[in-house]
Amino acid sequence: MQDFAAIDFETANYARSSVCSVGVIIVRGGEVVDKFYSLIKPEPEYYNYRCTQVHGLTAADTDAAPVFPEVWAQIEPKLRLSADEQKRLGSEYLPLVAHNKAFDESCLKAVFRVYQMDYPDYPFFCTLVRSRKVWPQGHHNLDIIAARCGYDLTRHHHALADAEACAKIALEIL
Repeated sequence: MQDFAAIDFETANYARSSVCSVGVIIVRGGEVVDKFYSLIKPEPEYYNYRCTQVHGLTAADTDAAPVFPEVWAQIEPKLRLSADEQKRLGSEYLPLVAHNKAFDESCLKAVFRVYQMDYPDYPFFCTLVRSRKVWPQGHHNLDIIAARCGYDLTRHHHALADAEACAKIALEIL
């Protein structure tokens, strides 16, 4: 896979719609061509202790942040394919890739629902599932698999760093 968008969300609480940050890495022809990061005002708008422990974000960080539709309005054009690419790939959008697609895709769908936005069925791939096939033994946490692919994930649970790690993994094993 040479053309895709690696995506990662962090959430403020256990509601999947409570995305509080997003990182996106756009890969074209096997090269990173664009990066995007934003804080997001979560919905519902509260933080639980455990989530803050994981990623370090608090309400003070996102009080003045944009809501999800404003952030997605900046991301969506980066995902849209040209007419020729649409014919070749059979989709209007770049495939999305996440390490643990089950989490990130469910966050994306949940926040689309909360804001009553039409979800366009983005093609979605999972580096976690693939890594379990490539390396059946051992742990498959993002930082461990990233290291196996030559990426030093020093800022784990920062959405952009996690998306960068996912992109590196995808280029190696998808």
